[in-house]
Amino acid sequence: MANNNRKPSGALVVVAIGFIFLNLIGHCYGDLQFGFYKAKCGSADVEDIVRKTVIGKFFFDKTIAPALVRMQFHDCFVNGCDASILLDGTNSEKTAPPNLSVRGYDVIDAAKSAVERACPGVVSCADIIIMATRDVVALSGGGRYSVQTGRRDGFVSLAQNTRTLPPPSTTVSSAIQAFANKGLTATDMIYLLGGHTIGIAHCSLFQDRLYNFQNTGKPDPTMDSTLLWSLRRTCVQNATVDRTANLDQNSFSSSLVDKSYYSQIMLRRGVLQIDQQLALDSLSKSTVKAIAGSSDFNFKFGQAMVKLGATQVLTGTQGEIRKSCRSVNSPTLTSLFN
Repeated sequence: MANNNRKPSGALVVVAIGFIFLNLIGHCYGDLQFGFYKAKCGSADVEDIVRKTVIGKFFFDKTIAPALVRMQFHDCFVNGCDASILLDGTNSEKTAPPNLSVRGYDVIDAAKSAVERACPGVVSCADIIIMATRDVVALSGGGRYSVQTGRRDGFVSLAQNTRTLPPPSTTVSSAIQAFANKGLTATDMIYLLGGHTIGIAHCSLFQDRLYNFQNTGKPDPTMDSTLLWSLRRTCVQNATVDRTANLDQNSFSSSLVDKSYYSQIMLRRGVLQIDQQLALDSLSKSTVKAIAGSSDFNFKFGQAMVKLGATQVLTGTQGEIRKSCRSVNSPTLTSLFN
């Protein structure tokens, strides 16, 4: 931003104070409730309206499941679960490199339109993300966990705020610290990365592991040789098209929310570097082994998603209930963040 020596006007001082205030409230924790919308929309069942919308979308495109799981993570991990990822703008979170491949906005828009018809001005976009994600997890075999609601929508969406998102090449210790900064434990982190059980990744995110790991001119030695051969066929060196691969390399369960991901990384069949390191690092490998041998992954994964969904939420009179998930209600504020 260009600098100049003119004194700020009173209006600009107010705006600056507003920015400080908005950033402060973005880090507050509030009280969420199970069944928050009961009796707030007459006879309308808000969660059922969202669920039916999601079901309609899911059966046309089952890939919305990993898309929405990723959306919840990318929303909650930046300003907290405030739907900031949904805001349009030339410098909004959507424009940041980690979010350019985020999908599912149409599902949230459709669910918002449906609840607005039944109950205008009551249901936040932030809550819709959480409810819709819960529903696609259930539709993908993960079991239906109960979610807390009562979030309100934030005003701030800036591309630079996405720097808090851990990159695929992060170390386990760095990932643990990043999650701890959000009030999440190492165990929470390991369960949440289990969302990769239904995810995909573009070749560009792991191509170095196939051909030139850490500038050695060789592949990552921790990768299973059969997987290396398979991924090299998908991700040809110097290809002009950025293809994708399943993060869960078990072909029988790559579209199911289950614990297969953990078994695969224990076999050195992790696609992303952080996935493989989970099974090798002393800080995480015992937990990975325990999850792979357990029978309660779906329950624990649901618990971790609920905990993630309570990260730095806005409640009460904080934030607002957006009319459209893509823009804040005030035209003045919309212009400030573009």
